[in-house]
Amino acid sequence: MNRLYILLLIGVFCVSACTDLDIPPKNVIGDETLLTNESGMKVYLARMYSRMPFEDFKYMGEWGMEYNGWLNASGIEGTGEAVNRDGICRAFTSERTAYWKDAFVLIRDANYLIETLPEYKESFPEVTYNHYLGEAYYARATAFYAMARRFGGVPLVTRVIKYPNDENPEIARSTEEETWDQVLADFDMAISLLRSTNPDTERGYATKYVALAFKSEAMLYAGSVAKYNETVPGRLTGLGLKTGVRVMGFDPTTWDAASRRYFREAYLAAQEVIKSNRFSLYKKKWAANDKEAQYQNMVDMFSDLSSTETIYAREYTYPISTHAYDAYNSPYIFKSPLASGTCPTLDFVELFDGFPRYPDGTIKVTTGDRNNEGTYVMYDSPMDFFENAEPRLRAYVIFPGDMFKNREIELRAGIYTGSTPISPLFNDYSYANAERHYQQLNQYTGVPKSLYLSPRELTDQEIVPVNGVPTAAAGENGPFYNNGEGCLTGLLGRKWLNPDPAFVPAEGKSAQPYVLMRYAEVLLNAAEAGVELSLAGEPSPDGSDMLQVATDAIAAIRERAGANPLLGSITGSEAGRNLVRKERRKELAMEHKAKWDLRRWRVNHYEARDLFWGEARDKDMFSNNSRYKFRGLYPFMSSQTGQYFFDAHFQWVSQKTFEYNIVDYYFAIPGGEVSKSPLIDQQPNR
Repeated sequence: MNRLYILLLIGVFCVSACTDLDIPPKNVIGDETLLTNESGMKVYLARMYSRMPFEDFKYMGEWGMEYNGWLNASGIEGTGEAVNRDGICRAFTSERTAYWKDAFVLIRDANYLIETLPEYKESFPEVTYNHYLGEAYYARATAFYAMARRFGGVPLVTRVIKYPNDENPEIARSTEEETWDQVLADFDMAISLLRSTNPDTERGYATKYVALAFKSEAMLYAGSVAKYNETVPGRLTGLGLKTGVRVMGFDPTTWDAASRRYFREAYLAAQEVIKSNRFSLYKKKWAANDKEAQYQNMVDMFSDLSSTETIYAREYTYPISTHAYDAYNSPYIFKSPLASGTCPTLDFVELFDGFPRYPDGTIKVTTGDRNNEGTYVMYDSPMDFFENAEPRLRAYVIFPGDMFKNREIELRAGIYTGSTPISPLFNDYSYANAERHYQQLNQYTGVPKSLYLSPRELTDQEIVPVNGVPTAAAGENGPFYNNGEGCLTGLLGRKWLNPDPAFVPAEGKSAQPYVLMRYAEVLLNAAEAGVELSLAGEPSPDGSDMLQVATDAIAAIRERAGANPLLGSITGSEAGRNLVRKERRKELAMEHKAKWDLRRWRVNHYEARDLFWGEARDKDMFSNNSRYKFRGLYPFMSSQTGQYFFDAHFQWVSQKTFEYNIVDYYFAIPGGEVSKSPLIDQQPNR
């Protein structure tokens, strides 16, 4: 679609260049050219799709919808999935480029098509005409959805405003409930009009099932906000000063009914996708009881465009349309021009099965009952520590010593030269002691020293003899404590990287697709909506057993992931809800989903942060009031034995402290839009 758009523009420019300049130029391509044939419509849709608020390789939470992808990394918005060395790694409290003006450009294009295409209805077969009209409603639903989850109530511009002659050019923000109702109405119109399938040559278009899947996601968000706003101090609602409209939150008399209604719509939309039997979990290479096959299956899933799981993907084609994810996120040994942009946290790894645990549920690295007790457990190889880890986790994270692109990825924090057994390096691993780092330990600064680290790579590496072989303290990929381009947490992101050994990463060279919606998410949407409806005492909206649907969905996802089997059935309880939430955080990690889930569950502020991970945890382990940090899992080598041990400690290199307050659940309206308008209200309490 993008290629067609570019080629048409080139053609227009070439014609202009060859025309007698004495002849007055014609206007830009008009409706008669664009809206009367399929080639023209493809150009019109290409313009709309180029401005869609899709969060893929060209999006970052810190910068917003700037469509460039510079420094792009995954899961670094304070979600606990991963961290990054740069300023782009911060809690998701705002976007540098607010999705406001661009949204109304897309909405105007959609409104224009809705109003104008009927004039040319006879130019198309009915199914084609309906599809194009459905595309307009789908685009408008997508834009309003993107705005609603950022701002709450927004101006519902559902007609073309003709400046400067329009009698009512100013439109105030609607209530948040009215805004979500408009999102629902537009998705429903799109679903009623769009084709069920598209030809292979038109994979970039929406379909009925694409719209249904995104509707289920949007309504799950709406239902959650309506319900969980009520759990936040002050009910997280308020009226605009200029209009008195409830621009944020729900009315106390309507929130409960609205929440139930939206959860019903989410469940029904997800169920329609499920019952269509058009999609299934990707299992091309999956084999029961074969962790290697299960791992490889999940690696392949994100690049296989023939996947039965992919509902909608943003495709790239080298050299016409590319991105640079590999150039910024590959291990340090593949640096081009940067490296290690996505470093998963220990907190994230602890969500997954397959590790020994302390009594408090955290991953066990010593022989004691806490990580400051006993002595370190020793491993012949760092990969031995991950022997029983979920294959899904290995597909998402590069473990120390694992293979990537036919290279062993050497990750090491340092080398310990003292005697064994080895006592914990710190006596206090609490949040209060998070600022104390390895290079400050007496074992490193004292004489004689017993701990060797490396401030930087190459010439700054400290060298230690191990079995007579000179060995770099931090290995090839770090962590290097004065260089954030090495590994920051002892772990590296694998998800989305091109695994082909022949591929050389560089800016503008990557072309793997970004899966924006897949069947696993639809299953998770159905499961969560079903549990929420059960919690509310609502009957099934389609007669199905909602808790059985939830149980089947989670069981299937866990089986494909190689996780421990689901024991028993999911119940209509908070425990059942939390189980679904936790599975969602694991399955959809690093897909621009978690930052929105934390917002809609209202668990990112301190009082509710014990459910931050989708399960009950001790929030004081990683946070202090509005501020919080994440931990790494740092591998060290013992020169005495040649074995490895792991230390669980707060992020050591390029340390990040995140902050989130209740007010951050709604982004501020751009100040310029508020100051110039007599009707646009700023968020209450801003």
